Amino acid sequence: MKNIEIKWTKKAAVICCVLALTACANTSEDYAKAGDWTSVGYSDGVKGKPHRTAGDFKGYDTVNVNDYAQGYLKGVKEYCNPNHAYQIGLSGNYYEGVCEGTPDSQKFRMEWQRGWSDSQLNK
Repeated sequence: MKNIEIKWTKKAAVICCVLALTACANTSEDYAKAGDWTSVGYSDGVKGKPHRTAGDFKGYDTVNVNDYAQGYLKGVKEYCNPNHAYQIGLSGNYYEGVCEGTPDSQKFRMEWQRGWSDSQLNK
C-alpha cells in the first residue's frame, strides 16, 4: 500500500511542478514589456514566426531592433533544424517559410511537409 501512495505522491509532485513552470513561462509580450528584445526575437524565431519590424511594436516606447534581430536569428537557427521539422509538421504547426535561404532549407521543408501530410491523414 505504501508503494502505491509513494508512486502517486511522486506523480502528483511532478504534475504540480510542470504546471507551476508553465504558469511562470514568459511570453513575447512579457519580454517586450521588460525591454528584453533579444528574448522577444528568440521567442518569435524559435516558434517559426516571420521576422517583425519596429512598426509591429507600436505600443512600446523603445524597441531595440538590433537586439530583436540577434535573438530572432538564434531562434530561427534552432527552429530550422531539419531533425525537428517532421514533428513540427505532425503537430499541425504551419510553416511560414522562415527557413528559406538556410543551408538545410530544402531538407527542412521536405521533412515538415511529410509531417504535415501525416497530420492531415490523422484528422
